[in-house]
Amino acid sequence: MFLYQTRGTCSRQIYFEVDDQNKIHNVKFVGGCNGNLQGVSRLVEGKDIDEIEKLLSGILCRNGTSCPDQLSKAIEAYKQSKIL
Repeated sequence: MFLYQTRGTCSRQIYFEVDDQNKIHNVKFVGGCNGNLQGVSRLVEGKDIDEIEKLLSGILCRNGTSCPDQLSKAIEAYKQSKIL
């Protein structure tokens, strides 16, 4: 399980898993708009992380970011953690 501390959004954290085929699973947001974030989680379930990162990056709500944008940043951080 990967944990990402969000910045600039109502959600505070994002948890998710990535399988050996780079597919995302079990995305959970802590805080934020529960219904919308459940929708985001269901829509990305089983999708390729590179596809999700590209699709959600740059979606803005307030503070120059959004929960979907933060998920793209979380994926970027996950990928960086695998390089180290």
